[in-house]
Amino acid sequence: MTHKIWTQWEDLDVPAGIEALNPKNFPLETSDLSQISFYMVPYMSGRKGLEYTTAMSNLKTLQVPNAGFDDALEFLKPGVTLCNARGVHDASTAELAVALAISSRRGFYDFAQAQAAGKWANKRYPAFNDSKIGIIGAGSIAKTLASYLAPYDVEVTFFSRSGSDGSMKMSELDSQLPHLDIVFLVLPLNDESKALFDAARLAKMKDGAVLVNVGRGPIVDTDALIAELNSGRLFAGLDVTNPEPLPEGHPLWSAKNLVLSPHVGGNSTAFDSRAKKLATAQLERLVRGEELLNIVAKG
Repeated sequence: MTHKIWTQWEDLDVPAGIEALNPKNFPLETSDLSQISFYMVPYMSGRKGLEYTTAMSNLKTLQVPNAGFDDALEFLKPGVTLCNARGVHDASTAELAVALAISSRRGFYDFAQAQAAGKWANKRYPAFNDSKIGIIGAGSIAKTLASYLAPYDVEVTFFSRSGSDGSMKMSELDSQLPHLDIVFLVLPLNDESKALFDAARLAKMKDGAVLVNVGRGPIVDTDALIAELNSGRLFAGLDVTNPEPLPEGHPLWSAKNLVLSPHVGGNSTAFDSRAKKLATAQLERLVRGEELLNIVAKG
């Protein structure tokens, strides 16, 4: 049996028994998509990339290129297995999270404004070292982030729903927030995490603390965060926002104490090699009849 698979790469290493389709030999816009049985959504294609699945009547595997998969669930048809890209973005997302935290802690938002104005604005900022850090989430990105923090003189506490592997339970989070200097959000979006950091929880954070969100925008109440930022009490480093993309004129653009990046946590040169490795591993399992990696849902 020959599996017809579609990925964004022309040079993907595929095993025997696979017919590799790609944008050059099989453009999604003009081809008969009913032939595709394995579809890896093009990276950064958004909803448009997922909408092509509506014409894939013989699709068996939907492989998303992100760790997050909430946006793909509505396209999951009966008989289709959904896999995420757990592990692919760990390195890039973790390094950006550290950069956002250090930038926020050390005043890069002020430096950028002073540079644009041609001013030498020297003052003291809090150190990143000696910080008490909370990592909310216990997935592979969270673990990679912790390893990246290891060289610093910081105290790291994990929070997870189960409280396993040495983490604290989420039920203990509120009691710990007043003591944390930096809080990293690296958890997926679901019913439990939506608006997890609302006005009440943000109010529990320590004066001068930094909130870094590299998970999903709706985990944080945007209006409540803007109020805290503009009051000068909290600082934030955001790679994800709600709404997203952030529209022109949105008050987050002008919020104080904010370092903002346009959802580029996983979008670095590290993506292709890691994503290709995952795709090849999936295809090898497919032809051997083995269970695929990173199954997160079945239609």
